[in-house]
Amino acid sequence: MHKHLMIMLAPFLLGGCMMGPDYVRPHSETPIAWRISDRDAKDLANTVWWEQFNDPVLNELVATALRENKDLLIAAARVEEFAGNYGFVRSGLFPQIGAGYEPSRQRDLSAVVIGNSSGSIYNSYSATLNASWEIDIWGRIRRQTESARAQLLASEEGRRGVILSLVGSVSGAYINLRDLDRQLEIAQSTAKSRGESHEIFKLRFSGGVISLLELSQNRSQYEEALASIPPIEKAIAQQENGLSVLLGRNPGPIIRGKNIDQLTLPAVPSGLPSELLERRPDIRRAEQNLIAANAQIGAAKAAYFPSISLTGFLGSSSTSLNNLFESQSKVWKYGAPITVPIFTAGALSGQLQAAEASQQQALFAYQKAIQEAFREVNDSLINQDRTREQLKAQKRQVDSLQQYASTARLRYENGYTSYIEVLDAERALFNAQLQYTQTQQVQMQAMINLYLAMGGGWVNAAEKMTNVSLNQPGDRAPEAR
Repeated sequence: MHKHLMIMLAPFLLGGCMMGPDYVRPHSETPIAWRISDRDAKDLANTVWWEQFNDPVLNELVATALRENKDLLIAAARVEEFAGNYGFVRSGLFPQIGAGYEPSRQRDLSAVVIGNSSGSIYNSYSATLNASWEIDIWGRIRRQTESARAQLLASEEGRRGVILSLVGSVSGAYINLRDLDRQLEIAQSTAKSRGESHEIFKLRFSGGVISLLELSQNRSQYEEALASIPPIEKAIAQQENGLSVLLGRNPGPIIRGKNIDQLTLPAVPSGLPSELLERRPDIRRAEQNLIAANAQIGAAKAAYFPSISLTGFLGSSSTSLNNLFESQSKVWKYGAPITVPIFTAGALSGQLQAAEASQQQALFAYQKAIQEAFREVNDSLINQDRTREQLKAQKRQVDSLQQYASTARLRYENGYTSYIEVLDAERALFNAQLQYTQTQQVQMQAMINLYLAMGGGWVNAAEKMTNVSLNQPGDRAPEAR
């Protein structure tokens, strides 16, 4: 490039600046400790916690979902979309070089004017190498690149969030399925026992030993147990269908492993509130969105200032292909066009106002994500702690009702009480057994929710089990084309 042009542009090339505010992480009030602390909590946030249930079938279901789940595949494709956009925006920092070749045939109309009715027909050929480079004096392209990179990181954190949610959903769905299986076992066992009792009562009624009232009471008890079976079977089928979709399959049956009584409850994970800022994908994603919005303010401010580009081309032009690359056929041009916005009817100020408002939205969203994270952890800690106590009390209740039902039937058989007492005892026992197994599921789900709320390195371990491996944004070099 001509030395005079370089001298003219030197102050701009050496004195470029970045418009807009640099990102600084906002201050967030962090609780010193959780509302409930567990003395038995362990540092397990970086382990694959679902394996603590000690059910190989659950482990395989989680692995299958991480490979095949459609939402996760969509999230991975979305990351690639933002990676492509990042590469496109970043390319503006580098010179753009292209080449062209144009053969043509034309008629010279000037020959017609001077009396040649047919005119002159000739060929022409040109080959050029062109280049352009926008000098990013005010940092507009750098801010846009910063924003695009943050959006890429946000999309990757979004994918990690899908992984977190997916592992929790599969584990929770499987635990709920085993809970429903247990409820069905209780209902079927109760219906079988009451059916056998009803057959005995019919024989007693035929022999005149009991009244029609007692037979009707016994039959209502039997029908109650039978009526409880179809809703549970329906819930099991629906749960299997939902879990199948999580696995990336069409609705269908799900294989079973250990029953709910054989599953081992995971240990309580430990962690400080301040660690959530680095461990939870949703918080990290919200922060990257804030970084992206913050950078857009600088890009909007830079639009107020002149834009300077370096352009030029070098090539050959000739009417003969044989002479195309001769020295007399050389053509060239270079320049430094400058554009300055003078009147935009409020377009630039509107763009800046929108960028600043978007940054405020992202800031509030980031702060809200942190508050929601603290709430979810505290809720999960309270839930698992109180549910544990509830389960202990319900176990004692079931044991007491089993004794009550046995004693009530014995008293009835010996004529000390009416059948109403037996009905009351067995109905209470049936309901308590169902409630107990439901609370087992609630406790395990509370522990799953606690691991999800805590976040941690286990998401990285789960990510390695997926089919898609992504590079970090810094590893994505711009393509030379």
